[in-house]
Amino acid sequence: MISRLQGKILSRDAACVEVETSGGVVYEVEVPITVLQGLPSPGGSVELRTLQVVTENSIALYGFSNAHERLLFQRLLTATGVGAKLALAMMSTYSAERLARALVEKDSTALQQVSGIGKKKAEKIALDLADKVADLAIVTPVVDGVTGGAQDAVQALVNLGYSFSVADTAVRAVLEDEVPDSTEELVRRALSAT
Repeated sequence: MISRLQGKILSRDAACVEVETSGGVVYEVEVPITVLQGLPSPGGSVELRTLQVVTENSIALYGFSNAHERLLFQRLLTATGVGAKLALAMMSTYSAERLARALVEKDSTALQQVSGIGKKKAEKIALDLADKVADLAIVTPVVDGVTGGAQDAVQALVNLGYSFSVADTAVRAVLEDEVPDSTEELVRRALSAT
């Protein structure tokens, strides 16, 4: 199994990159959009953590920026109804951190933002994976002296009808400036930021 690739990028498009190793072998690697955005232009050096997925009809190599992203991808594949293409779409929609948090919080609204995932499928995926990815969800800053205050603020915004992505971005923007005294204040500031 190929677990890491190091070399230079020969070409890239919306879904994959071609990486030439020092030995002259060229690998086609499918990557999430979130990873693709951080890669250098053709000719630049790159190191990717990879996972080879073998199915009845194909063999594909998937690339990630770090081992954390690769592990999340592997765990996504363990959910019923989630194949490599859907897992890649999930990781293209959200960063690994945001996706893991959405799964742990069983936020089916956020999962429905992924192309190919409806309400029932989102709920099933969240149920299947919440415990499996709990160790991958990065704890957000402390508000009210209680870990998870930021998560509560994001959830409050989602309950008000905002998408998970918009809510998460608004809360993070507020927290970059300073941590408010309460979750309620955090929600108020995040609402004014949206």
